[in-house]
Amino acid sequence: MDRGVVVPELGRTSVEEIEVAEPGPQDVVVRIEASGVCHSDLHVLETGWAHPLPVVLGHEGAGVVEEAGSEVDALAPGDRVVLGWRAPCGRCAWCRRGDYRRCRTPAVAGPAPRLADGQELSTTLRLGTFATRVVVHQGAAVRVPDEIPLEQACLVGCAVATGVGSVLETAKVWEGARVGVIGCGAVGLSVVQGARIAGAAEIYALDLDERKLAAAERFGATQTGPGDRLDFVFDVVGRPETVQQGVSMLGHAGTLVYIGLPQPGSEVVLSLERLFDRRVRILVSHGGDHVPAEDFPRLLQLALDGRLDLAGMVTKTIALEDVDRAFDELKAGDVIRSVIRL
Repeated sequence: MDRGVVVPELGRTSVEEIEVAEPGPQDVVVRIEASGVCHSDLHVLETGWAHPLPVVLGHEGAGVVEEAGSEVDALAPGDRVVLGWRAPCGRCAWCRRGDYRRCRTPAVAGPAPRLADGQELSTTLRLGTFATRVVVHQGAAVRVPDEIPLEQACLVGCAVATGVGSVLETAKVWEGARVGVIGCGAVGLSVVQGARIAGAAEIYALDLDERKLAAAERFGATQTGPGDRLDFVFDVVGRPETVQQGVSMLGHAGTLVYIGLPQPGSEVVLSLERLFDRRVRILVSHGGDHVPAEDFPRLLQLALDGRLDLAGMVTKTIALEDVDRAFDELKAGDVIRSVIRL
């Protein structure tokens, strides 16, 4: 019997025995070795976020393939993989016209896990990686080079793909651009790294926590505090006041990239006159609009080349039973990323 961190009711976690089903024809069974503790998992714990309860937490995972379905041809047992929650379905209107980054119905593994008593479980973002094993669609698993430790590789599955992808894919930041980043947790620091990789001339980091500002400077921010007349502002916090602040920092034809998960019912009031006069563009980044099969190998290669710092983002490794404390440390800003090692 496997084990996983389950949310039986909002605000409460429990480590439970779970039963992982046999893989479908296009699925793989992955033994999880590392999983990052992300703000999105905390969002599920606190709000449910469209996940039926009970739900297995975790979506930033890496591990080793144990079994492959009959129609899987690109993966085999023993492969080290990082998992992605945005593998395109190939069937929706966006996928049919080749726009895989806008897929609305990411691929899902056939069987769902269950509790020991037979109750079916949902899985966070179709993965549920706070567990000893998971079953995922083959498109959600991407090989990891042997040189990269899995506790670093797992961050590519969400924080890094979201942050760097928001820069390189969603916004397509150009060389020499002036960039602002509101919120410097793991995703915000990945935005900073993405802006540096894109060749931004100035990177302004904003956060209420001085520790996070110091980290942003280590990862490539050129200045701390709000900039003015910027080309791009990335709102990683996702609150009405940060959206307003982000728009106020933009210059002519500037772009606000909205990344942070909104709280239920939250709304923002913006000046249409300001939007019109400055020709402001607002983009929503959904996980950096990444496609695992295309983007994960590129990100992993950037890490191998020394251009993307994954090691510096892992603050500590923890056990499965330490998740509640990891959430507390995440909320307090004490960590960039805690990574569960199984």
